[in-house]
Amino acid sequence: MEKNYKRHDEFDAQRIERLAYHYREILALLGEDPEREGLIKSPERIAKAMSFVTKGYSEDPIEIIKSATFSEEYNHMVLVKDIELFSMCEHHMMPFIGKAHVAYIPNGKITGLSKIARVVECFARRLQVQERLTVQIRDCIKEALNPMGVAVVIEASHMCMQMRGVEKQASATTTSAFSGVFLKDTRTREEFLTLISNKYR
Repeated sequence: MEKNYKRHDEFDAQRIERLAYHYREILALLGEDPEREGLIKSPERIAKAMSFVTKGYSEDPIEIIKSATFSEEYNHMVLVKDIELFSMCEHHMMPFIGKAHVAYIPNGKITGLSKIARVVECFARRLQVQERLTVQIRDCIKEALNPMGVAVVIEASHMCMQMRGVEKQASATTTSAFSGVFLKDTRTREEFLTLISNKYR
């Protein structure tokens, strides 16, 4: 798990100014006039938007969980499903949008349910690939809580496939990562998969 986090305000004036300068250059290179009425404030707007959607670089996901960790003798599955996520593909810097389903089996420690969603958000708010995002969420919960097992499934649609390249509008990608009992015990893994497959019933 990475340990060095850049502590900054995503709306830091100097960062926004530098980003806006480069986005103004990009607009010109694309053939636009950055000085026309509709675009004159766009570089700053884009800079602020990109700072927001990548704010996860300044957050420590381990500390998010540890900020609300409690001793509890509960050893059954804890599942938080349908966690909305919005991320940016690092290959084309285009969005991918979907849902994460995260479960763990405690080993003497639990965390606040909202912290699971915040961990998903923290990793999603970085330039990502879905495969790595899935594993990062699993490993973070594993490191912070030392549970008996962690399971993560992400289902997402990628704009880099829908808007460019093969342009397949209905395509979706599913990734999974398991540890501990979810990896070793078929029945536990199947219980998790059954619970998330019934999410719309």
